[in-house]
Amino acid sequence: MFFNKEKSSMEQEIFEQASVLDNLLRSHVNDNNYILFDIPADIKKVVIVASGSSYHCARYIADLFGNLANIEARAIYSSEFLLKSAVPHENDILYVFITQSGETSDTNSALKKAKELGMRTLCITNKKGSTIWEASDFKIDCLAGEEKSIAATKSLTTQMLCGTLLVLKYAAHKGMDISGFIGELKTLPSYIEKTYLLHDKIKECAKSLSKFKNIVATADGISYALAKEASLKIKETSYINVYSNILGEFMHGHLAILNNKPAMIHISVNELNYTAIKNLNKIENEYAPFLCVIGNSNEKIKPKFHIDIECESEIVKSFCLVVIIQLIALETALTLGRNVDKPHGLDKVVK
Repeated sequence: MFFNKEKSSMEQEIFEQASVLDNLLRSHVNDNNYILFDIPADIKKVVIVASGSSYHCARYIADLFGNLANIEARAIYSSEFLLKSAVPHENDILYVFITQSGETSDTNSALKKAKELGMRTLCITNKKGSTIWEASDFKIDCLAGEEKSIAATKSLTTQMLCGTLLVLKYAAHKGMDISGFIGELKTLPSYIEKTYLLHDKIKECAKSLSKFKNIVATADGISYALAKEASLKIKETSYINVYSNILGEFMHGHLAILNNKPAMIHISVNELNYTAIKNLNKIENEYAPFLCVIGNSNEKIKPKFHIDIECESEIVKSFCLVVIIQLIALETALTLGRNVDKPHGLDKVVK
């Protein structure tokens, strides 16, 4: 039985993101560009713990901490953190826990472990009063509203925005003028609206992707968090096998899977560097996959589809590419007749 496309909560929630992100900015940033939530000031390192899409947010934020605030940060899966016998526990470390529901069991267990080590904790969650909210020393509310679809859409982008504001608040503590970045973020809702206008082109791409049983998603640098999210989002909605890898690492033997003729998605928030262009050219020349480039491309690359949004701010563009990824997952799944709101075997809250 095919899913009724007219009743997709996932699509509605994707198209709510412009207004939801605008509301979050107005709630967490005042007219003087001051970020309103509290944080511990004497922090030199950050460990971010999460699962699923929230982990991809954690990867993105960890890179942003290094790029913008010059603070060492790492992301780790909640389940992996629990298995480690030794974890960082110096006094200058902040542990950040990200969970949409605030009830993700392994993330809550990870917070308990950090607290037992005497660590200071901060949560980013969409649920005030949840277990994670009550247990954390510092708290940031995502303000996404109820998310009915199992696939994380507006909960993810609000987590990303909260995390970006967290990075900027630490950058400000170190003396950086963040007003330019705040100004860029205030354009975010309008750029998301512009991204929605790409929907018809995205549908065409998704129709082609739906014909493949396997897809490779690659990226470099901060864009790799987005490639991992693309992999998860298409998997959980379409049931297509999607494999993600850093492009540079993919060239070390992994590209042999292209002999099986999967589709390939490359995602890039940044301008493609010489090595990325060289690697993509090699892939095109030797394997000729169905290639879709999301974000920045180059005239030397000849993808079947190139979907991009013109935007000078790489931070703002990151959010736009996430929305493109969400729409690709949505339309690929709908083409295959999947129930995007309730993928078989998946539950919204992990307890």
